[in-house]
This record gives sequence, structure tokens and C-alpha cells, in this order.
Amino acid sequence: MKSHKIQLKNVFDKVTLTDIFRMSLISVIISLAAVLIFGIIIKLVEVGNGVIMPVNQVIKVVSLLFGAIIGIREKRQGILKGAIAGLIYTVISVFVFLILGGQLKGSFGIVDALLGIVMGAVSAIIAVNTGKSRVKA
Repeated sequence: MKSHKIQLKNVFDKVTLTDIFRMSLISVIISLAAVLIFGIIIKLVEVGNGVIMPVNQVIKVVSLLFGAIIGIREKRQGILKGAIAGLIYTVISVFVFLILGGQLKGSFGIVDALLGIVMGAVSAIIAVNTGKSRVKA
């Protein structure tokens, strides 16, 4: 009987790790740009406080989705890549916005990390199941 053990070196190969970090980095860049644009809009137009939080959540989801679509080259292990990239994105974005803003508004906790993982996984599933693989054999 054959053994079906998954070896970690096969799961986390160079292409998989590159996809994860590329997705995370692209998502953070998209978030920064979107938050900057939203900040300009807030300065120009009076926006209620109840609008800011939902827009921030939409920015996170859209950033992760486009990060996955652009960043994932090899169309395999979408859930794994997206979950890890979502967590990395969440941690990096918290630190980036902490540095830029000088303070952490709101709170960061397990819920934020879990939402990043789930949003990243769903985004990567969508990215992996649409389009063509862009890895050269």
C-alpha cells in the first residue's frame, strides 16, 4: 500500500512561497493606494463615520482579491496560498498603517487575523479557478 504523506518541502516549494509573498505584497500596495484615494475623498466630501469602516473592509477584500489574481502564478494550492498570504497581508498592513498613522486605531486581534485568512483563502480560490497558469514549465 502506498503512503500518501505530504512532505513539507513539496508543499512549500519555491513557486508556492513566491506566490504567497507576491500576493501579500501586491495586496498591501493596492490597500495603500486605495486608502490614500479614500482619504482624499474624505477630505473633499463630508463622509459620515458609519461609512469609513465598511469601506475599509471592502478595500481589504478587493486588495486581497486583486493581489491573488495578479500575484498567484501557479494554479494550485489556492486555499493554502491564500490563507497564508491573507494572514501576512493582515499583519503587514497593521504595521504599515501603524507606522503611517502613528497610532493603531481600533484593535487588532484574532478576529482580524481570521478574517484575513478567510478573505485570502477565498480570493486565492477564485484566482486559482479562473484564468490560466502563468508558470513556465
